Amino acid sequence: MNEPPSRQRSLGMLRRMDVHPDSLAFAEALFERYRNDPDAVPAAWADYFGALEREAPADAPAAGDCIDERDLQLERLQVRVLQYINAYRFLGHFAAHLDPLGRHLPETPPELTRAYHELDRVDPAQTFDPGSLHGPSPARLDEIEDILRDTYCACIGAEFMHLTSTGEKRWLQQRLESARGHFGFDPDTQKAILERVTAAEGLERYLHHRYVGQKRFSLEGAESLIPLLNALVQRGGARGVKEIVLGMAHRGRLNVLVNVFGKSPRELADEFEGRPSRNRGTGDVKYHLGYSSDVQTPGGAVHLALAFNPSHLEIVTPVVEGSVRARQVRLRDRQGQKVMPVVIHGDAAFAGQGVVMETLNMAQTRGFSTKGTVHIVVNNQIGFTTSTLKDVRSTHYATDVAKMVSAPIMHVNGDDPEAVVFVTQIALDYRMRFAKDVVIDLVCYRRQGHNEADEPAATQPMMYRIIRELPTTRERYARRLIEQGVIAEDVPQQLQERYRDSLESGQSVVPGLLPPDEADAHKPTNWGPFANQSWDQDIETGVPREQLSSLLDRLNRLPEGFVVHPRVRRILEARNAMAAGEQPLDWGTAETLAYATLLMDGYRVRMSGQDSSRGTFFHRHAVLHDQETGRSIVPLRQLDPDEPRFLVIDSLLSEEAVLAFEYGYATAAPNALVLWEAQFGDFANGAQVVIDQFISSGEQKWGRLCGLVLLLPHGYEGQGPEHSSARPERFLQLCAQENMQVCVPTTPAQVFHLLRRQLVRPYRKPLVVMTPKSLLRHKLAVSDLNELASGQFQPVIDDIDRPEPAAVRRVILTAGRIYYDLLGEKRDAGHDDVAVLRVEQCYPFPDAFLTRLLGRYDQASEFVWVQDEPENQGYLGFMEPRLNTLLAVRGQRLHAVARPAAAAPAVGYPEVHKSQQQELLRRSFGPITARDTPRPTE
Repeated sequence: MNEPPSRQRSLGMLRRMDVHPDSLAFAEALFERYRNDPDAVPAAWADYFGALEREAPADAPAAGDCIDERDLQLERLQVRVLQYINAYRFLGHFAAHLDPLGRHLPETPPELTRAYHELDRVDPAQTFDPGSLHGPSPARLDEIEDILRDTYCACIGAEFMHLTSTGEKRWLQQRLESARGHFGFDPDTQKAILERVTAAEGLERYLHHRYVGQKRFSLEGAESLIPLLNALVQRGGARGVKEIVLGMAHRGRLNVLVNVFGKSPRELADEFEGRPSRNRGTGDVKYHLGYSSDVQTPGGAVHLALAFNPSHLEIVTPVVEGSVRARQVRLRDRQGQKVMPVVIHGDAAFAGQGVVMETLNMAQTRGFSTKGTVHIVVNNQIGFTTSTLKDVRSTHYATDVAKMVSAPIMHVNGDDPEAVVFVTQIALDYRMRFAKDVVIDLVCYRRQGHNEADEPAATQPMMYRIIRELPTTRERYARRLIEQGVIAEDVPQQLQERYRDSLESGQSVVPGLLPPDEADAHKPTNWGPFANQSWDQDIETGVPREQLSSLLDRLNRLPEGFVVHPRVRRILEARNAMAAGEQPLDWGTAETLAYATLLMDGYRVRMSGQDSSRGTFFHRHAVLHDQETGRSIVPLRQLDPDEPRFLVIDSLLSEEAVLAFEYGYATAAPNALVLWEAQFGDFANGAQVVIDQFISSGEQKWGRLCGLVLLLPHGYEGQGPEHSSARPERFLQLCAQENMQVCVPTTPAQVFHLLRRQLVRPYRKPLVVMTPKSLLRHKLAVSDLNELASGQFQPVIDDIDRPEPAAVRRVILTAGRIYYDLLGEKRDAGHDDVAVLRVEQCYPFPDAFLTRLLGRYDQASEFVWVQDEPENQGYLGFMEPRLNTLLAVRGQRLHAVARPAAAAPAVGYPEVHKSQQQELLRRSFGPITARDTPRPTE
């Protein structure tokens, strides 16, 4: 087929360029793709080919024809100009003026010079097609250079050419290049920016003089953060955002609370002066506290929520994402246009803490996406006392990790508030348009030390010599507006005095702050019904047998032609028999029925974990897969297909970020059963910060209620030290003040009632469940359907064989898997004088239940705690003093049988494990020895 003349001419010009013969075929193939779809090739090639087509005159020779040498030279220059433009887009940020301290002077890469592109001898009058560069076309080379330098080498350094989407790159180019570093703010906007910078500086000065030497982790040096956040809120509201959830560490937090969220200076003064806050718990330092408020914007009221955060810096990042996801679900905000996450990072933490990467990795995943986060890096150019680049990170920028998710990064000089507000507008609009993460790198400095009692010059003398002589951001910007004639000379002083008067009055200093009674009717979920509730509530959690059978029947139905794996088919067939009452229920069936009944009651159920849809131990099968087509179905979602309220996610290989996400979700969704399942219980070790700082203590520190459930497979079954223990001793050590529940259910009925209890009663505390492995299929670990139809969770279970109390001489108390070993040994050896009791709830400690059951065996003379775990681990350290308190009334003491104290949770050799297991059973029923004598108590 004959090629069109225009294509022939373009191909001819392409072949006459100085392209290596080996690369010509590649270039021609790209050109063919470009002709079909300009967006299908990289932006640089699209510009190149576009220019070729525009430059090829109608009478230009076709491929293979002769061409004038002068025309050929112009064509080569045209290509080099396009390459020169592209170099600025890729590398211009290296030459940008980003450092307010002037310590890191811009270094112009050779690719940003004319000589590098052989353009240093170009005729000044010669014009070129600038391709996609926004500006005059055609344009002289000096005009092109002016646009590029103003756009990419002034106070903004934009990194976006690593993005994989040509459309996103084109959009960012248009926004940046059309402005050319001149942001077009009107005088009213400029005055508003100055007012916000004045507020940022004014609060720090006020606190510095009023509370000398007290820690506040000031914002001085990064005051542009306040107009940045104000722009986000106002522009976000105008774009339809109804809620913004903000996470940040302690640097600048007090300033954000007062100048963005509207916390009253009077309330902040109370905290500085040591008066207790409204939280009735143990409390926390003022720069960890959260807050919420409503602010009026051009698009209506926006609800602002600042997440509570410990000093573990970046751990709040996934917590914010989880909270946002829950709010988006509540508002049916599937596109993320109503609820937006904003996270403020420190530069050293953003580069240094692995949870940042874990959270970024969740950004576009099905179960964790929040449709884009605005990340703000307050880049003080120092981490505590570390500022030498070779010590603080291995990347050029602190933000380089964000490139893993193709997030655009806007580096901006923090001493140019207008540039800061401009990139904020771009960032917000990008997030709203493309539903992806975006990063603002606010390059600034820290005027004080790490805290106000610190002396930074001791470790950074040269840096702080510059800072001491540096005018503040407010001073610089005020002088600039005066020189531009925007404000009079006396306006900056008036703004300072007016702001200080507002602080002295104790009233809020945020314009547009709405009083509670005028706030928008759209509000987060009310936690009031769950406050001040007692755990000891007699709640029936049974469900009528007919309903259970019907649900199980519905869950087992498969679409016509749907082919499941043979092993899964056998499980479904067994569940059909269970529904008919022909065989007892196993663990997976009872658990599934718990979720199904909660869904039918109108609750939501959300579960995540690395193997949660199938279950690590092949027991759950919440998602079924067609073996012929690969199609998947989720039976629990089909109970209400119009409004499915069940979600199960096989999560990414992360514990810390995923568990923190689920914690954040649970704090914003009191009417959802939110579960995180560890692949093995010890995997929770990788999320210990979340457990210590949020799950166990969030209520006491911050008054945050949370009903999150942790499912942690636990059991000593010869799988070695890494896959035996979920470390119950760690959770029990953290238990106090009725802060959470630690349970060890051993029957399907128990887990059914336990999970239902979590939502049916008006009580929201974290629930840590030591779940089984081998018991999932143990012939004795089954329940009758009637046990689910009535009753409730039993914190303690009496001996299943119901021995005659007067004949019992020894009472064994235990928890978890080993119960079935003890039961088997008792029956096989005919130990009719031994009663075996199961403690199914370790905390809150079931003293009333235990007192009642132990009272049945008032003739017994020996009481023994038996556990799988070593004696320095497991439940013993927690249970022993509490059981001794109960036994002391009858003059008894507890004896203990456990594996020897060990550094690792379990042995790694199967034969050693079996030997230990046999020894445990022998000692449990044998004579009490010195080894079993209880340790002295204080």
